[in-house]
Parts: sequence; structure tokens; C-alpha cells
Amino acid sequence: MTLPAGVPTQQFFGGSWRDGSGGSFDVLDPSTGAAICSVPRAGADDVTAAVSAAADALPGWAAAPPRERGEVLRRAFESMIARTDELAYLMSLEMGKSLTDARGEVAYAAEFFRWFSEEAVRVGGELRHAPSGANRILTFRKPVGVCLLLTPWNFPAAMATRKIAPALAAGCTFLLKPAEDTPLTALLLADILTEAGAPAGTVNVLTTDRPGELVDAALADPRVRKLSFTGSTGVGRVLLKQAADRIVNVSMELGGNDPFLVLDDADLDAAVEGAMLAKMRNGGQACTAANRFLVHESIADAFAAKLAERMGALRLGPGTAEDTQIGPMINQRAVDGIADKVTRSIDAGAKAVLGGEPVEGAGFFFPPTVLTNVPRESAVAVEEVFGPVAPIIPVKDDQDALAIANASEMGLTGYVFTRDLARGLRVSEQLEVGMVGLNRGLVSDPAAPFGGVKQSGLGREGSTEGIDEYLETTYVATNW
Repeated sequence: MTLPAGVPTQQFFGGSWRDGSGGSFDVLDPSTGAAICSVPRAGADDVTAAVSAAADALPGWAAAPPRERGEVLRRAFESMIARTDELAYLMSLEMGKSLTDARGEVAYAAEFFRWFSEEAVRVGGELRHAPSGANRILTFRKPVGVCLLLTPWNFPAAMATRKIAPALAAGCTFLLKPAEDTPLTALLLADILTEAGAPAGTVNVLTTDRPGELVDAALADPRVRKLSFTGSTGVGRVLLKQAADRIVNVSMELGGNDPFLVLDDADLDAAVEGAMLAKMRNGGQACTAANRFLVHESIADAFAAKLAERMGALRLGPGTAEDTQIGPMINQRAVDGIADKVTRSIDAGAKAVLGGEPVEGAGFFFPPTVLTNVPRESAVAVEEVFGPVAPIIPVKDDQDALAIANASEMGLTGYVFTRDLARGLRVSEQLEVGMVGLNRGLVSDPAAPFGGVKQSGLGREGSTEGIDEYLETTYVATNW
């Protein structure tokens, strides 16, 4: 596949498109493994220049009227919606997701621009009376400063806009480093924001296949005051240690090992429908993807049969093909990792009733896979799979399911299916996660606070809480 005309292939900082001082690297089409194009590899000089541009633009942008900042985001929202097909095709090309999933992501991603265009004008402070009555306490909010935004490859538009929108709404400027597998969507977003009126230096996007070097240089710069990262828990731990050296403000949305509980009174068809959405959205390559299906033993076989039938009917193919329902994985490393976990689990006693082995030929494909009788300590039961694999673990009762669900060090998302609302709420409250889908296979919403507990992250994105991550509170003591 060829790159559509008009998609930028240079990095963007200081209001200009530029090559990289560190050479270039190829962006691959995961459907074929072939190169789509080359993009710049940012060097240390580029990082310094981009941070300088962001720091220079910060005072003016922070002082801009909130409505002005909001209108830039509003225009960016409108542009994204108008260019849905272009953005969807680009994401399908560089990431591999189906066009259906990609169009859904464009709508979701654009909504962060609209949501935070409205939140920009709602940032305020407070005037309180001191308890003694002798004076008043005045507080106001101001932008945290220059932000370093690090985004993953699985949702190249939404994970970027979920950080960009509140940062700009709050009056911050930023340096965005997209994942090396999917830099093109981020570059196109920079183009959209510039056309929407974002001043030079507010938006800066650097590309690299050597992320450690770029992040090291950026975090060492005292002008960078905020780090927001979405990615694996392992990388998050490293970044937290780095950020601690300068006490940089940090937000982390990390890994998940999300349980999907099907209680004995669940509507089986509704549970399967929810499972298809929770598991197969984005080919299972999502931190919110259902990873462990904890199904009451009385209905586990029936659930497995229905789920295998639905997953087995999905059309596998290139993401850019209109009839594709599940595209490739992001790269060969991902395929190998999924295959390894599945093989180890089968060796431990699980049974593959659907799929189980990589697809031969060009591209990075792994077929929809359903495993039954999965041992509770097997690889797919305790490790995040990040692919189209559904491990089904029979459980005795609600408490048995909760014990397995909460045994993980991760705590991002959980799903509960039951006909009894009160029962479902009780189980939801006992799940050690940041988000729960109750009789629903989708939790993501720009108006909802997205984030996890335990080792799944720090802070929340989206909703009214999302802009708080980019604001500091100043207190003024008065004699009034």
C-alpha cells in the first residue's frame, strides 16, 4: 500500500516541518511487513529545539483567553470529523486495525478535542473563608508547563488526543513522541492542529525508533515539567524512576490484565455480545481488552461454544480492506509473544477450540483463538496477552471469580455480566480496578475518567478530571 497524498513525513516543531538530526527509519505496513515510508529519527539537537519552541510559546498560550484555546480544539474536532476517511485509512495502513475500528477511533479521538474545548472555559479557582474568620483564602489554577507526551501504537489517534486536548485546554504546550510503529497519525494530527490555529511552538511532534534517547534528553531538560505516558507497566516503572530525579509531574496509564466475569444468572447471548466487543475491538490489542474470562462452571462450555462460533466467523485480512473484521498484529514481536503464551498454556493443559497458531505467509497475523479449561496459573491466565485470544476459566461462584480477578498486580478494567443489577454492583465494587463495564463490553468514553489502580497507572484521563492532570493550584494568603 502507498501513503496517501498530503500525509506529512517530517517531524514538526517550532511551527515548521523538519528532518531529523539522527537519520531516518522505516514505518511498516503490518499487513505485509513492507515499508510504507521513512520518517525522521530525532536527535538530541531536535529534542532541545522542540523543548525550546514549547517553552518559548508557553507564556503566550497560557495567557490566551480560555475561549480562544477552546476554539482551536473545536476547529480541530471539526477537521477530524471531516477527514474521517483519510485518518481511518492512515491508521489502518500503519497500525493494521480494520477500517471499521479505525473509523470508530476517529470519532472517539475527535471527541476529546470537543470535550476539552468545553472544559477550557471551566477552569477556575475558589474563594474561601479561613476557619478563624480572620481572612480569606484565594486559589487559582494555572498550566503546569511544558509537557512530554508519550503515546502507544494501538490507538494512535485517540491516545494522542486524550493527552493533547487537556494539555492545550489548560494552557500548556507540549512535545509529543508517538510510538515508532505508528508515527504518521500523530504527524497528521499536528497538521490538523496547526490548521485549526494552534500557534507555533504549542504543538511539537518528534519521531524516533530510539525512544530511550529522546525521553532521556527531554526529561533531563528542566523546562519539561510534566510527563504523561500510556504504555506497558514495565516501561512505566522505568519512566517513574527517571521522573523522580527532577520530581516531574507524572500521569501513567499502564497495562491491564482485565477480567471478564460471567455470573451464573447472566444472559448468555448478551455476555457473548459483550465479550466480542471487549475482546475483539482492535484485534484484542487494547489495555482494556478482556484478558481472562471467568465464567461460572455451569455455563462455561455453552459460553465457550458461542464465543468460538462468533470469533471464528470473523474475516481476517489487511486492515485497509473494507471487508476485513480483524487485521494483523502490530509486528512480528507481538505475534511471537502471543504464540508463546498460547503454546505454554496449551502445554499446561488448556485446549484450543479455535485457532491457536500464527497464520503463515506475509504480514503479522494471529487468528482469533479460544482456549477452554485454562489452568489458573497458566501464561494466558496471569500475563496480559494483547491479542485475539480468549482464555476461559471455569469458576465456582462470585467469590471464586473475584479471588482470581483480584490476584493480578494490574487493575485497569473489569467486566461483569449478570441479570441482577444489585448483584452486579456488589461484584463491581469488589473488583480491584479503576473501571468496570457492567453488562457492557465498552468502557471508553471521553466524558468518563479513564485510568486504573495498583500497577495499572496513576491519574485519570478524560472527563472533568482529565484537565486537572495539566494544572497546578496556587494559593494566595490575603488579609481580606
